[in-house]
Amino acid sequence: MLEILRAKGYKVVDEAGRRVAQDESAQASGALPWLNMPAFLERAIDLSARDYEAAAREVGPIFFDRSLIDLILAYEHIAGRSKYHSWLHKMPYARQVYFTPPWPEIYVPDPERRHSFQEAKQEYKRLEFGYPQLGYEIQVLPKTSVEARVQIILDNL
Repeated sequence: MLEILRAKGYKVVDEAGRRVAQDESAQASGALPWLNMPAFLERAIDLSARDYEAAAREVGPIFFDRSLIDLILAYEHIAGRSKYHSWLHKMPYARQVYFTPPWPEIYVPDPERRHSFQEAKQEYKRLEFGYPQLGYEIQVLPKTSVEARVQIILDNL
């Protein structure tokens, strides 16, 4: 969806976790989710916070593929309440967030995202619970074409 939004001229921020995994794989580092999840999440949180700060200086809508919230909630799931917890309130996003559930029809692991479909469903359930607890309103996008999902988002701007 981000590629379509980018092609339409909107500012987008690619997923920090994916970028960290690519960078860490290229460096043969141990900070990868399948090797050291806490170290991976700390690096991804750091990058995502920088992304957030850069976006805060921009004007107009900016679309994030995942957010700092996803990463902090993942970190706290494995490590408990963390030094990052206060960031959940200090760095707010738009209250309306869009979720695309893990659908078997489109779920494909790749080199940066190796977790199983079952793990993706568990993560989704944690986020589905966590976002409303932080005051966000979730809109689940329907199982339809990418173009149609993008149009739903744009219609709601």
